[in-house]
Formats: sequence, C-alpha cells, structure tokens
Amino acid sequence: MTKDEILLASQECLFPSVFHYYRKPLVLVRAKDQYVWDADGHPYLDFFGGILTISAGHCNERVNRAIHDQVETLQHVSTLFPTEPQAALARKIASIAPGPGWKSFFTCSGTEANETAILAARCYTGSSEIIALRHSYHGRSSLAMGLSGQANWKIAPAAQPGIVFAHNAYCYRCPFGLTYPNCEIRCAQDVKEVIRTATTGQIAGMIAEPIQGVGGFITPPREYFSIVADIVRQHGGVFISDEVQTAWGRTGRKWWGIEHWDVTPDIVTSAKGLANGMPIGLTAARSEVAESVRKLTISTFGGGPVPTAAAKAVIDFIEQENLAGNAAEVGSYLRGRLEELKEKYPLIGDVRGMGLMQAIELVQDRVTKVPATMETLQLMEAARENGILIGRGGLDGNVIRISPPLNISRRDVDQFIQALDESFEKIAAACTASA
Repeated sequence: MTKDEILLASQECLFPSVFHYYRKPLVLVRAKDQYVWDADGHPYLDFFGGILTISAGHCNERVNRAIHDQVETLQHVSTLFPTEPQAALARKIASIAPGPGWKSFFTCSGTEANETAILAARCYTGSSEIIALRHSYHGRSSLAMGLSGQANWKIAPAAQPGIVFAHNAYCYRCPFGLTYPNCEIRCAQDVKEVIRTATTGQIAGMIAEPIQGVGGFITPPREYFSIVADIVRQHGGVFISDEVQTAWGRTGRKWWGIEHWDVTPDIVTSAKGLANGMPIGLTAARSEVAESVRKLTISTFGGGPVPTAAAKAVIDFIEQENLAGNAAEVGSYLRGRLEELKEKYPLIGDVRGMGLMQAIELVQDRVTKVPATMETLQLMEAARENGILIGRGGLDGNVIRISPPLNISRRDVDQFIQALDESFEKIAAACTASA
C-alpha cells in the first residue's frame, strides 16, 4: 500500500476513536534500534518507544531470533497445555519478583493484567471496593476505564461500582496547596480519609502506578507509597502496583518501579516493555493471593509460546546488558540536559521522572501554572520536523513524555536535546512573532 492508501484505509475502515499524533498522521514503515523511518524514508530518533514498549531497541536481533525460532517450533496451543516458553518465563519472573514464591498469570495486554489483579484482590479479601488515584490510567476495558482517573480516557458509561478515587501525589500541582517536604505527605493521608468516608471501611485493595504514565509521569515523593500501603493493609486490602510502564529497568537499577519506594506490593501488573512489542500482559502475586482465585480459568492467547519466548529473551537481554543500570546513568544525564532546557525556556514549568522515564510539563506562566496545551501541540509538530518522536500526556495534554529504549547512549541524548532545543526555539520565535 502507498502512504495515501494507508491513510485512506485508516480513515475509512478504523473506529474514529483511534486517534493519531500530528496534524498529518505519521506513517511508519520500518525501525531499527533507536530509529524509525516513515513512508517517505525520513528517519526519526524515537524517544517515546512505542509508549514505553521498546525496551531493548527496535527489532532487537536477540529477541527477534527467539521469536523466529519459536514460530518455527510451536506457535500456538493455548493455556490448556503447558509449554516450555511459558514455564521458563514464569520461573524467571518468580526469581525477580518483589517477594519469594510469587506466581504469574499471563494475558495479552496491560488492561487484561489489571483486570486480573482486581479479580485476585477481590477473591483474596472477599471485598469488592477498590481505591484508585486521580490522574491514573489503567487500560481501555470497561473496568480499567472505571479505575482510570481521567475523563479524557473514559468512554461512557465507564463508571464502575465500588471504585473510589484518592488524591494523587502531584507535588507540582499539590491539590492541598502545600509544598513538599513541609506538607507531611498530606496526599498519602488522604487515602485513609477516602476509605473512612467513601467505602465500608474494609476494602479489597488499592491500585496505583509508581509513576503515573498517561497522567504525565507524575512521580510521588519517596515517603508516599510506604504510607499508602500501610493504610490499605490496615483496612484489609492488598496493594497493587501497576507496572505496565515502570517495570523491567525503565526507572533505573530496579526491575520494578515500586522498589524505589522500598515497598513490597501484594500484586504487580505489567505489559509493554516486557516483550519489546509482542502482545503480553502479566499479573504476578504473592502465592496466597494467587491461590485465592480458585475457579478454573484460561487465556486463549495469553502466555502463548511466541510472546513468552520474546519476553524471556527481553528479560535476559536487559539483565546481560545491564540496561537497568544504563537507564539510571543515561537517564540521569538526560535529566540534567532537560533541566538545562528548563533554565533556558520559561515554557517548561517542571521536569520530573526516573531513569529513562522523564517528562517536562509546559505552562504559560510559572506562577499561575496555566497549562500550555496549544504550545505542547506545536512543540510536538516542531519535534517531528526536527526528526525526533516524543509522547504527550497529562490531564490537560501539556506534558511531554520521554521514554527511549533502555539501550540508548549519551550521544543519543545529545542528539535528542539538540533537536528538542531547536523545536523550543521555533515555538518561542512563533510566540514572539504573534505578540
């Protein structure tokens, strides 16, 4: 198909709700390592990584070899039959899980993983009530949208009984008007108030992203999750860490994002970077939690031989190449370069994140913090013209999300920052001209 045929077919044959970045959608045709190419042959340095999914680099040779070998050997049999790839992946995850004796359930997406986690929490506790956070995102199913704290990502009717929302730890825009660290982590204490006032007092659990992805890489202070997890357990619930975006070394040096807060969850979920683009979802839990799901269940495609072989190859690659360490080191360098841009451009109100999961929030004024939503769209377009791909998020769509593959180098960061700097220059010049 030609580029025009691809665009026409997308317009005529897909749900209109399937949206694309940019005024003129960017048709991608191939990729390798940290680069992608469009239908016109233009290269782009990919610093969004397929929404934090390309962890080992595009078309990683070791991962692809594992996929090809598995396709030629055993492609699909469903979970009715045990297979070596699924067993090997489950064993590997048990060895790096947050605690001993953890068990896994494999699906095809982060949405399904979170659905499974909620089911397990309800089976284990006998309660149905779930605490979620404002600004969160947990997937596109009816239940997952019900858990998500953003109207933009809820398709009516998305309200779900038994789900209530606590304030998130958004230090840059503290909902209580306080300043860290003198705030005494008021947002964490809010979880107790929500349980006491909006539930029966005995909950099934709480689900939270260590760093809120779609919310704009909102990163809580170091005390936050230990306080929250204690409150949840005091009220009979389990703590679910949604690691769909934060796992597999993305946040630097740790397998799981929640480890940076010195908290051991009861359940973790993941997807995205686990298989470098192959469809897989993971729900891993303490053995007693997993064993509380007593009725029989299957997943036709979840845990299939091909995606589990890919996932095992990805984990091995991350481990052998110390990509979690690279994410910490290169991520720190990236963070410093972004802070330099903040000093240069008043449009940048906040820089936040961990490892190779960094964000910049754009505001019209640093005092009022009015979201610079239109300027963010303009920056996206300028960045594309300068050959870099970035993501967008935040409740007001004014946060740039930066999440390159975990095996990038400082040289890639320098190239990216130069292009991003030129993109900001273009926006600043346009604003000056319009004034």
